[in-house]
Amino acid sequence: MTVREMQEEILRLKRERGVFILAHSYERHEILEIADVVGDSYLLARAVAGARENTVLMCGVRFMAETVKILAPEKRVLLSHGGAGCPMADELTPDLLSALQKKYPDAVTAAYINTTANVKAMSDVCVTSSSAVRVLSRLPEKEILFVPDRNLGSYCAKMLPDKIFHFFEGGCPVHMCANGGDVARAKREHPLALLLVHPECVGEVTGQADYVGSTSGIMDFVRKSAHGEFVIGTENSIAEHLEYEFPDKKFYPLSKRLTCADMRLTTLAGVRDCLTGGGEEITLDEPLRLAAKRSIDRMIELGG
Repeated sequence: MTVREMQEEILRLKRERGVFILAHSYERHEILEIADVVGDSYLLARAVAGARENTVLMCGVRFMAETVKILAPEKRVLLSHGGAGCPMADELTPDLLSALQKKYPDAVTAAYINTTANVKAMSDVCVTSSSAVRVLSRLPEKEILFVPDRNLGSYCAKMLPDKIFHFFEGGCPVHMCANGGDVARAKREHPLALLLVHPECVGEVTGQADYVGSTSGIMDFVRKSAHGEFVIGTENSIAEHLEYEFPDKKFYPLSKRLTCADMRLTTLAGVRDCLTGGGEEITLDEPLRLAAKRSIDRMIELGG
């Protein structure tokens, strides 16, 4: 079966069985082509509100599927591959967060959306990479415990010098692969290109970027820019997707190491299996779901 034949079968099955397919931007391009909505984790979770289908299939990682279930408890939520997790989300356990909260009792806990439902339930507010600075700037509290990504937290601290930040020493192992040496090489090999990077990258990378922003922010920057060359400092699938969208522009990955193995676990065959009775259903206890939802509701209240 060819890629196109399998895609056509998936499209037929999802129509027949009433399944709404979400795909994170880091997935392969052939996965994006069969999705109803493509975007970052928060956009995907919010998109479910308008879905008529009773079953939602998340082509992404576990915390994303959990976030969908938090916001749409009435839906049956499937994860495209049961082994697709997020190492950064898994780093921070409830016990570790509890210890940090005891260490900084006056700090409000701000959890990156890349966290488990259990951590969201223990947090005061949730943030995304695109909304973090805006949301945190509007908190009345001055002291913030930011978890789990120290790199995104440090970027926010730089933007908000009037706040006091404490961090968990975590981060995305994929984005942290890129370093200053990669930037120097990219600038040497592509001197005319603009450097666009994700705030999950380390400071020596973000500090030299022409633009720092979320995955959707990076793609929007390219769409609005008249520039013709870009070095992309986030998961390498984004450079590939941009090549499809803008064939007249040039895109260069900042580092070949910027590849998420967990995102690569989702395949067309796996998606088809989910549509024929396979896949893992995501369930959450109602008290946990409601507790986790409070931190997301607070984010919406402060940042939209």
